[in-house]
Order: sequence, then C-alpha cells, then structure tokens
Amino acid sequence: MRRVCKVAMRAKRSFFNAFSGLFSQFVSVALGVIIPRLVLVQLGSEANGLLSATQQALVYLDLLESGIGTAALQALYKPAAEQDRAAVSGIFNAIRREYAKVGIAYAALVCGLSVLFPFFIKTELPFFTVLLTVLLGGMGQAVRFLFQAKYRVLLQAEGRGYVLINANLLLTVSISIGKIILLICGLSLIAVQLLCFLCGLLQTVLLTLYAKKQYSWLNRAVPPDTTATAQHRAVLVHQISGLIFQNTDVLLLSVVCGLKTTSVYSMYVMLFGMVGTAVSAINGSVSFVLGQTYHTDRAHFLRLYRAFETYNMALTFALYLTADVFILPFLKLYTAGVTDISYLDPVLPHLFVCTYLLSNGRAAAQRVIEYAGHFQKTQNRSVIESVINLLISLLLVVPLGMYGVLIGTIAALLYRTNDMIFYASHKLLHAPARRTYRKFLCSGTLFVLLWLSAKALPLPLNSYPALLLSAAVFCIFSLLLFTVLGSALDCDARRVLFAIWRRTAMTVLQKSQYIRRKIGEKRIFTHRSAL
Repeated sequence: MRRVCKVAMRAKRSFFNAFSGLFSQFVSVALGVIIPRLVLVQLGSEANGLLSATQQALVYLDLLESGIGTAALQALYKPAAEQDRAAVSGIFNAIRREYAKVGIAYAALVCGLSVLFPFFIKTELPFFTVLLTVLLGGMGQAVRFLFQAKYRVLLQAEGRGYVLINANLLLTVSISIGKIILLICGLSLIAVQLLCFLCGLLQTVLLTLYAKKQYSWLNRAVPPDTTATAQHRAVLVHQISGLIFQNTDVLLLSVVCGLKTTSVYSMYVMLFGMVGTAVSAINGSVSFVLGQTYHTDRAHFLRLYRAFETYNMALTFALYLTADVFILPFLKLYTAGVTDISYLDPVLPHLFVCTYLLSNGRAAAQRVIEYAGHFQKTQNRSVIESVINLLISLLLVVPLGMYGVLIGTIAALLYRTNDMIFYASHKLLHAPARRTYRKFLCSGTLFVLLWLSAKALPLPLNSYPALLLSAAVFCIFSLLLFTVLGSALDCDARRVLFAIWRRTAMTVLQKSQYIRRKIGEKRIFTHRSAL
C-alpha cells in the first residue's frame, strides 16, 4: 500500500512538473518573441547584443557555485525517497553554509566585472551604460545564492520543481510586461535592467518565505553532512565544460565579430533555446522519479530509463525538425523593418539543429552518470570536450564567423555524446549501446525524409497565424511518427508507455465515476429537501 501511494505521489508531482513547465514555456515564448523585437526596434542591435553578451559573461560567474547544487541534489534523492528528515537536514545545513560563501564572492566579482567589461567588447554604447547593465544583471543572482539556492535544491529533490517553475513564470510575466511598457515608452536600457533586478528580488523573498514554511521541520542543530558535497569539485569540471560548450561562442563573436553579429547569433540561440526549454520541461518533470528509483529499485529504473531515452529522443527530433523547417519564415516576419544587419541565413538553422540533437540526444546517458555520482571518473572526458570546442572555435571564428564556432561545438559534441552513450551503457547499465545508436540512426533518417517533404509542400507562411498553425500541425504529425518509430524499435519502452496509458485511463475513469456519484448524491439530497 505504501509503495502504491509513493507511485501515485510521484506520478502526481511529475504531472504537475510537466504541466507547469509546458505552460510556463508557452507563456515565455508568447512574451519572449515580443521583447527582443522591441529591443531591436527601440534600442538597436548594439543593445540587443550587449544584453546577450552580458548574460553569457555572467553565466561564467556561476562557476563559483562549484557544483554544490548538483552534488547535493544527487545525495538528496535517497533520503528524500526514504523520508529521512535527519539526513536531509544534515545535507541542507552543509549546502546552506556553502551557498552563503558563494553569494558574497559572486557579488564582489559582479562589481569587478561591471568595471572591466566595457574594455573587452567592441561597442559604441557609453561606458556607464555597459557598466550598469552588467551590475544590475548580476546582483540578482548574488541575492539568490545567499537566500534561495539552498531551498531550490531541496524542492527539486522532492519533486516539487513545479513550485520553482511557477515562481519563475510569475517572474517572467512581471518582467516581460514591465519591459514592454518601458520600451514602448522609450525608456533606456538601464531602466529595463533595474526593473529585472527589482522583480527578481521580490521573487526571491516570496519563494524563500514559502520554502521556510514548507520545510519548517528542518533541524539546524544536525551537524552538516559535508560528504554530500564531496564531489562538488568534480562537478565543477563538468560545469566548466558545459559553460564552454554553451557560452564561449557568444563571447568569441562579441570580441572578434562585434555585437551586431552577436545579435544575429543570439536570435537563433533564443528561438532554438525555447525549443530546448520545452524539451527540458518535459524530461525534467520525471528527473526526480528516475533519480529516486535509481537508488531504490534498479530493475524498475532500467525499464524507466529505456522509455525515457526512447520518447525523449522522439520529442527532441520532432520539435527540432519543426524549428528547422519554420525558423527562417518566422525570422523573415519577425525582423521585418530591422535594417542594420540581416538575420536570415539558410545554413545556420541546420548547424544549430545538429548541436541540439546531439546535446539532447545524450540526455538519458548523462542523467545515469549523474545519478551514479561518476563526476570524478568522467571529468577528464569533459575537459577533452571543452578543449576540442575551444580550439576549433578559435581556429575557425576569424575565417568563418558564426559557422566556425558552431562547427567547433558540433565537433566537441560528436566526441562527448558518443563517449557518454558508451560509458552509460557499458559501465553503468551493462547493456549494449547499439540500441541507442539504432534509435539515433532511424530517427535521423525519418528527420531528413520529413524535412524534404515539408520543403516540397506549398505551406502558407506569409503571416503569423498561418505560420503558427502550419507549425503546430506539422509538429503534432511529426511527434506522432517519431513516437511510433521509437515504440517499434524498443519493446521495453512500449510496455512502459502502455502501462502509463492504462494507469492514466483508469485514474480518469475513477475520477469521472466519483464525480458522477457525487452529483447524483447531491441531486437526491436536493430532491429530498424540496419534499
């Protein structure tokens, strides 16, 4: 009975996480496509490029976190699943102390970066505009490290990610509406950044108050469990690799090619990033289930893993296929009236799609490595990935520009994705890797066939409604085909999917019967009262 209750609770939280993530992404996309255009029209490509470069530079300061959150999250899965409050309190006390140090150091470095940053980028914007943009953009994260970060880790471990998603949704909506008003009124970039900082500060206060109430049982007298974060330095190596992979391109382009080129690159990153966020919202909704199951029921985990790998790959290929087909027609409408640089490039979408397919396609293997805690054992491989990416990008950025940095990213991903698949399959799951490669090959073949078919069709793409409707229909059709293909290739994944469908159908049926019974009882009561 207790196991059934746990399964039901995990399913409920997974649903909340997925629904909240998708709804949040829908709202973010609706608002997010408006603001960059307003920035381009009202402030110009220089300001848009500065915002992108600032964001990427500040991400590097997140390295101060040193992998504390990721290491603690893996350590929290087991005591959270077993409801061991003493162990949870010990881990919480350890990360609380570490995050206090990180927050202070982060604030100091943001101040230093804000002074130095104007000297390292090619821009015509005033010195103090760049300085205040960086300062206001970074101080919000310093406050989050000091007061909120420790609670975020605990919420994620318990499967309450929907709380964080909803809090971020409110923040996004508040900031987006405020930005739209300020930009339409013609206010400066500094006013926009100040608004972001104040809204972030308010969100931190509200989320911290919620977490303190939710986890009032935390015992600060329990000695800090420093073993929970023992691998945080190994995690840091992986984070450095991830940052180089995700953020070096923008900084290189800012220094070598200028902020206008950075603005073009960042526009593609923003649009493809929205797709990536949607994928992450769905697969992240079950991350805590996989993490807890890995430490408590390995046989069941293997079944869940195969299903996760299969349908995450189907979702990834379907969404990025849709993005590849429709991004240029969208950009043609979106950047109409922007004349300082062209945002249409027929080659860039294909290069971006390659990077995201390789990156998201390895998500299942990457999670297994994290759940197993093999951060230190794989850190050298992560360093090799970083070196490949950095060297090739540096060699090709001058002659090829945006193409060069993307080729460097693809080369690094080809190495690391294959390495992760082999490592997870042979050393952790003790299963052949050919299953994964068969899914990749078949999905890739279907991707090419559907792309060629879409280009041969006379789709109406001259207005936003027609474009969005065509994209939605094409995406649903593609997702159905990729799901059927994945189910045909992996019988274990198919069984898990059918079991989820049966359980969902039974739950809906029971709920509907309960509602009908309650309505019938209410009618009988009303009839008797009338008599």
